[in-house]
Amino acid sequence: MKKETHPTYFPDATVTCACGNTFTVGSTVKDIQIELCANCHPFYTGKQKLVDTARRVEKFKERTSKTSTEKVTAKKAKAVRRKTAKESK
Repeated sequence: MKKETHPTYFPDATVTCACGNTFTVGSTVKDIQIELCANCHPFYTGKQKLVDTARRVEKFKERTSKTSTEKVTAKKAKAVRRKTAKESK
């Protein structure tokens, strides 16, 4: 193996988040500064906000909130109408 081909590996590199959280990892950089970590990221903390400019999220929630029984009764009613239409011909 050639010497000085690989970067220096630091098994105890320090990662510092903007929120103040610090932890150690193995890296080729001794000190790492990050903006978000698992302690302050909105997805992991549960404080995630959805930006809804075209009312898409609300429309999706409305569609999914309909109960499956309403869908089933609508299908049954449609089948009955078709059957009566065939019989009347």
